[in-house]
Parts: sequence; structure tokens; C-alpha cells
Amino acid sequence: MLALLLCALLALHADALDVRVPESPAVALFGTDAVLNCSFSGVSEFNLSELSVFWQLSDTKRAVHSFWQSRDQLSDQEERFSNRTSLFPDQLPAGNASLLLRRVRVADEGSYLCFVRVQTYGSGAMLMQVAAPFSKPLVTWGPESALKPGDVVALSCVAYGGYPEAEVLWQDGAGRNLTDNVTISQVANEEGLFSVRSVLTVILEPSSTYSCRLMHPLLGEEGQASVTISAYFSLFAAQGLVFPPLALWLTVALAVCLLALLVALAAVCRRKIRESCEEMRAEEEAKELEEAKELEEAKSAETPLKS
Repeated sequence: MLALLLCALLALHADALDVRVPESPAVALFGTDAVLNCSFSGVSEFNLSELSVFWQLSDTKRAVHSFWQSRDQLSDQEERFSNRTSLFPDQLPAGNASLLLRRVRVADEGSYLCFVRVQTYGSGAMLMQVAAPFSKPLVTWGPESALKPGDVVALSCVAYGGYPEAEVLWQDGAGRNLTDNVTISQVANEEGLFSVRSVLTVILEPSSTYSCRLMHPLLGEEGQASVTISAYFSLFAAQGLVFPPLALWLTVALAVCLLALLVALAAVCRRKIRESCEEMRAEEEAKELEEAKELEEAKSAETPLKS
């Protein structure tokens, strides 16, 4: 019905009304109220009963809000706009035909047509884009223990509740962009808001810093999260030697065996030395007893001679 009425109005008037809408896209924040600006001029004073204002979707021609005969006419209004739209009635005589759209949704994004008729007619189309900021990025990784240089680690950067899709950029500690071994997935919920998850796979160095930067294409906002991972730096790595895990364990086992052998050898040597000392002491004691016995026998032999 509304489409037929617009066609009839176009057929009746040849002189166009000067209707102005923004040339650049209007950016509306998700969940807030937005004003789609539309103004008209080029007519003399008029009664409000002479004015007709129609807002509709440019692609489907569905009615968003209609006004004529000095009041809103919402019988043909698209259902999803119900109780969410209004004009500014007190500003209509001054040429303001702007639309107030409440509680903006992702589905509201698109092109809108503002059609105005008073004595003559005119129209203008404008684009509205919806934006929702993402949460602050969070970086996690795994496994979180026993890391050492050369290990392969997956870093995950996640953020939630944004629209439209974000751009994710990984950087190292020197600010260099990391583009290899990066995957990204963005999934929308029932409201159309995205959760973004980007995974960077890296080979660790002794101490590594990585940053995840999230850039919003409409709001120009940027969230950033950084993480520094300190890997276990072994003596072998410090000397520039790289051992496979099996060779490293064999080396450790050999060192333990060698240490045990040295301890055992030290114990044997200590026992041998103690036994040698005891034998020498016994020999000295036996020698002293033998000398004392010989001395006693010599004294015994001298006693009869004196008699």
C-alpha cells in the first residue's frame, strides 16, 4: 500500500523538494538510540496536514515509519521496528524529518530512504552502519609449564561482543608483525555480535614477548594484550649445544652413573687406606713386643752370672 502511495505522489508532482541526508554513512552504537538525519526545504509555509514523511528500507521498500494527516501511520510498519521509531513532531514545521531509532540492533544496518511530500516532493537515501566495541583482548597459551627454547607453543587471543568483524594483528617484542602460522575465527551470536579468536603458533626463544592488537574498522578503537614467556634455559643451550630429548636423558643418566662410580671408588680407597694403617700399627706393636721380650730375656740371662 505504501509503495503504491509513493508511486502516486511521484506521478503527481514534477518539481522536486530539496531533501538532504548525510552523504557519509552514519555509525550507530549497538543498543543505543540513533538519529537518522533528514531535512527538507524549498517550500513556503505549510500546514502540518499537508506534510507526508515516509522512512523505508531502500532495498526491500519495507516501511520503517510513516507520517501523514498530522499523525503517525504505522499500520504498514515492519514488525521489527515496532515501538522503536519516532519523528520529531515539534520540528517538522521547521523542515526536520529526522528519524529516531531506539535500541539499535545489528539487523538495523543498511540503507534508509527518507521521502518527504509537501506541495511537492523529494527523497534521499542514507547508509547506517552498526558498531559494537569488543571486550579487551586476552592472551593465553599452553602448556604453561616446563617450557624450554625450541618448544612449539600456541598463543590464543580472544575478545567478545563486537561488530563488525575485527582485524587482529600479532607482533613480537620488537614490534615486528607476525603473519605466518596465524589462524583466526569470528563467530556471531544470536544478536549478531562477534566473538573473535586468533591463534599464533611460535617456536619459543629463551624469553619471548608477543602482543595481540585488536582493531575495530568503524570505531577506530584498538585493544591490546601482551604476554612474556620465559622458557627454561639449560646449560646445554647456554653453551650453544642442542640435544634431542633422548640424548639429553642419556647424558644425565651417564653423569649420574659416573658420580656413583666415583663415590664407590672413594669408599673403596678409604677402606684400603684404613686397612693398611691398621696392618702397619699391628706390625709395629708386634715388633715392640718382640723387642721387649728379647730385652727381658737378656736381663734374665745376666742375673745368674752376677751370683
